[in-house]
Amino acid sequence: MKFAQDIILKPIITEKSMDMIADKKYTFKVAKNATKPEIASAAEKLFGVEVKSVNTVNVKRKPKRLRYAEGYTASWKKAVVQLTEKSKTIEFFEGMN
Repeated sequence: MKFAQDIILKPIITEKSMDMIADKKYTFKVAKNATKPEIASAAEKLFGVEVKSVNTVNVKRKPKRLRYAEGYTASWKKAVVQLTEKSKTIEFFEGMN
């Protein structure tokens, strides 16, 4: 059994994600093995909202170099959660604007 806190890891705060809040779309970093229905139910449980749709993106690793050491950034999964028109907003993001 997965808990909602294990599925939605943290919010993503960028200019683009903050502009999407006007359309009731919120961006989160999620567990790599999480499915769209799991993400939707986790968002509904954590924030008490109604989810309309979920879009996911697997962000690939990128090469990075620090002086002589070479390596890669970690790959991760991003989810954009869109709420229904009658749903309330997520209060965490209200203070960011």
